Order: sequence, then C-alpha cells, then structure tokens
Amino acid sequence: MTERPVVLLTNPIHPEAEAMLAEYARPVTAPDPSSETLRALIAEAEGLVVRVKLPDDILDGATRLRGIVRHGVGLDMIPVAAATARGIPVANLPGSNTQAVAEYVFAALFHLRRQVWRLDGGLRAAGWGAVRPIADGLAEIGGSTLGVLGLGEIGGRVARIAHHGFGLRVLGASRSGATLGGLVQAVDLETLFAQSDAVVIACPLTEATRGLVDAAQIGRMRSDAVLINVARGPVIDAAALASALRTGALAGAALDVFDAQPLASDHPLLACPNLLLTPHVAGITQTSSRAMSVGAVEEMLRILRGERPRNLVNPDILSATRSA
Repeated sequence: MTERPVVLLTNPIHPEAEAMLAEYARPVTAPDPSSETLRALIAEAEGLVVRVKLPDDILDGATRLRGIVRHGVGLDMIPVAAATARGIPVANLPGSNTQAVAEYVFAALFHLRRQVWRLDGGLRAAGWGAVRPIADGLAEIGGSTLGVLGLGEIGGRVARIAHHGFGLRVLGASRSGATLGGLVQAVDLETLFAQSDAVVIACPLTEATRGLVDAAQIGRMRSDAVLINVARGPVIDAAALASALRTGALAGAALDVFDAQPLASDHPLLACPNLLLTPHVAGITQTSSRAMSVGAVEEMLRILRGERPRNLVNPDILSATRSA
C-alpha cells in the first residue's frame, strides 16, 4: 500500500476537515506552533497548512514539500518568495472569513459608540437613575462618515454594510481607487482621516503600508473619532495611537492585531483608556473556522493530486516549471 503523504498542520483545524484530509493524507498537527517545533516537523511534510507566522527559513528543511495552503487570507505569515523560488505552490482562501471580520468591525464600532457594556456595569453598580444620563452623551453611527482604508474583500464588505445597512457616508482609500459602483467616495489618505467619524483599517501588510497610519495621520482625526484595525498590527504606529488615546486626542479605538503577538502582559496599550483589545479573533467564528478548514483541505488535496489550486497566489511557478 502506498504511504499517504504527510500534511503538517501548524494548528488544529476543524474536525470535519481533518477527517476529509485523513482519507487521502496523514495529518500531523504540531504540538505547539513554535518555530523550533515547525522546523523539526517540516522535513517529512509534503503539504503544509498555515495558521501562524512561519519562520523565514522554514523551507530550508522542507525537502519533500509540494504545497502550502494558508488557513485564511493574509500571506504575510508565509515566505511566498522563497516558496516560489523552490517551485512550491502557495494558496490562500480569499473571502473565507470576510463576513466574520465585517461583523467584528461593527461590533467594535457599537462597543465604542453605544457603550452598552458601560450602561450594564453602571446599572448593576450604581442603579438606574445614576447610569441613565450616560446615554445622553453617546452617539449613533447612522448618518455619520466611515473611512475604509483598503477596499479588498473585507473592506468592500464593510463598506457595503455601512452604506446599505446604516446609511453611512463611506470614504475609501485604496491602491485601485475603487468606488464599488458609487457606494464609496474615493479620497486620498489625508482626507480619509480628516473627514471620517470612524476609520477602519482593512489593507494588507506590505512595505508600502507598514507604519502607514502614523502620528501625522492619527493627528488629522477629530477628537471625537474612533479607529478600528482588523488588518495587521504594523500598519499602525502603536505608540502614536496610545498617545492620542491617553491625551484625549482620539475618542477611542479597537485593535484585533498587534506588532508582536501574543500581546505581552505588560504592553503599554493595556493601560490606554477607551481601547478595545481582542486577540486576533475578528475572523474566527464557528462558521468561518469550518469554512477555512474545509477550504484549506480542498486546496491541499488539489495540490497533492497534481492539480492547480483554485487560488494560487504565486502563479510564476507554473511558467518556471514549463520552461524548465
């Protein structure tokens, strides 16, 4: 009997998807996602399903690897250029967690604007009469202006919900200048930050976007505005954001991603007022987790069968293979 190919999972995947994979391959789940552990396990792997940041040199020991699939969307976790140089196909799953992230954005926006948590805590601690006046100072999001930085799958979904669901004016800044059929007013970065009541960061992390939301951009925001980041931590200058929150130059923020993850227990952001912090879970729900796991397994099986994955992110390997 032919030995089944080993597929290394950097983290557990949905049980249904793992069972699908086990019919053709031998799934091996890393006992921990550390760089040392992944380097030790990669040697026998023919497939790799990625849910954590891989060490930059992971492919040096991957002599049998035939394909890499991102369990999600962001490719900054994978050394794509190194994979391409080795002729290893890389695939991801655009759209697999779009709805989950978009819903998180509005959950965060409501958290910052309507502050139901504060009303609940006040009612329990101080009573009806003491807490009720807080509502007089809270703001609706309807009719306000939402700025979206990055109008890909996630930014586009956020913009559509904002426009159709809440009647928001939506400003967008993106490389493409997309307007989504007129739903979004394309503006430059300075205008986006200056005119928006809330800004959502939804762009990919690249050398062009690293540190893009700096002190100057944050300084353009009104003192009653809020900022939400569901992209990648390094897009925002965390020190500049913390300063704006501490001085009251910004009304609030929500961060699901950080420069270094996990967030250290003594990180200065933890002491900032009006800041919602979550551990990179915007795209994780029961629904999206199953969809991402099943999608990742389907792509991996295509690769192992010698087929082209549906979302090949490094198609240069095909021309290189043909010319070899």
